[in-house]
Amino acid sequence: MSVNFMNPFLKAATSVLAAEVGAHVDRGAVSLESNCYTPQDVTVLLSVIGDIQGIVLYSMDIGMALAMVSQMLGEEQAEFDELAQSGIAEMGNVITGVVTSYLAEAGYRCSISVPTLVIGKGTMLSTLDFKRMVIPLITELGHMSIHIALRETGGHAMSGLRRGGAAATL
Repeated sequence: MSVNFMNPFLKAATSVLAAEVGAHVDRGAVSLESNCYTPQDVTVLLSVIGDIQGIVLYSMDIGMALAMVSQMLGEEQAEFDELAQSGIAEMGNVITGVVTSYLAEAGYRCSISVPTLVIGKGTMLSTLDFKRMVIPLITELGHMSIHIALRETGGHAMSGLRRGGAAATL
């Protein structure tokens, strides 16, 4: 998997989190992971298909999830009920949707699945034969991580991402 997939996710997460929950985002140290377990309490999973395929995970603790939903609703959300779950799933959906528009600008056609919410740390999610790139995001609402396990299915050159408007500076 190419490290160049990281920039569209950073740019999208930074802009969506700023717009939806008023959060400033700092990036932590990026790593590769082959562990197949969810790292935190709440994980949003989306599949990507098309010129790029694989999965994307957005993982956070319950405190951050509740803080984000509270900001989105404009009122304190104390319980991770159906409304809170829907809000967090939709946040992952919106970020990934923005990413697909950046990828389209770079010449990649891809679609995303409906988000799946996994609740519980340590749930096994296998990405089989390739590692996940882990991008930690630090905000005043808490820490979340984006796990990207994507690969190209066609003959696109990754230089298109460098030329497109998908570069991020954090």
